[in-house]
Amino acid sequence: MKIYISSWLVAFAVSLIACYCLIPLLKKLKTGQNILKYVKEHKKKEGTPTMGGLAFIFAAVFSVLLFCREINRITVVSLTIGVSYLFVGLLDDLLKRKHKENLGLKAWQKFAFQTLVAVFAGIFCFRNGITSLNIPFFNFKIGVGGWMIPISVFVFLATVNGVNLTDGLDGLAANASLPFFATFGVLCAFQEQSQLSILAFAICGALCAYLLFNCSPASVFMGDTGSLSLGGFAACIGIFSGNVLYIAVIGITFVFSVISVIMQVIYYKATGGKRIFLMSPIHHHFQQKGYSEAKISYAYFSVTLVSGLVCILTL
Repeated sequence: MKIYISSWLVAFAVSLIACYCLIPLLKKLKTGQNILKYVKEHKKKEGTPTMGGLAFIFAAVFSVLLFCREINRITVVSLTIGVSYLFVGLLDDLLKRKHKENLGLKAWQKFAFQTLVAVFAGIFCFRNGITSLNIPFFNFKIGVGGWMIPISVFVFLATVNGVNLTDGLDGLAANASLPFFATFGVLCAFQEQSQLSILAFAICGALCAYLLFNCSPASVFMGDTGSLSLGGFAACIGIFSGNVLYIAVIGITFVFSVISVIMQVIYYKATGGKRIFLMSPIHHHFQQKGYSEAKISYAYFSVTLVSGLVCILTL
């Protein structure tokens, strides 16, 4: 237990220092966020520095390398995938800054990278015998064999894009991710998967410090640099621990984000321009209804926390 708490605390301290030092640098480099024109409520956020994910991801990785005495293959692959997503997100954020608009990498480019990584993760699982899935709320597993490869592809695409879509309000993605990773840290600890547990708790500690700068009104945004990396780490921990099915249960708010966008697009095209929500993803709908960003972020944190506690209680 001490090592998990230590990884949390060290990640918190490093993230706190990194955020404090990084924000002035990002401002000096003029990495201000370009705000979508149709989100009028966010106009005042124009120019807030982005790429804050660099700070908390660095802190989490540093803590993992410090406390994992013997780095196994699963940890190496997880860190490699998470950091790879960070660099793709960083490239996306840099392109947005260069073009002076909220458009970076093309959708097909992101999709191609995510699919490639997901196939790699699935093959890694198959070749290393990680082909059993723990069933939430029931104490048994099911083997999926080679189906682990397409399952990995679906999980990566859904999880990464779910976290990315949830990153739309001050503190929202971080508040939803914090109890998500904390729950997976506990799950992995119970299952004696200590290195994945250390990774999950390190991310929690790093996010706690980052939220001091990202809560409404935010001083920095994580950008795709942070959200894509968080989604990559979330998928890795869920898949490599055998807890794939827990991702949708604990990360129910990420699921809401994805489903709300899909529903909105389908309904809009089917009805010739009508909408189900005032704006999607659904957190923007709540914002249009008059709820503050802080209240929405707290609600996402609470829902994720309750989902996580229910899963832990049924172990």
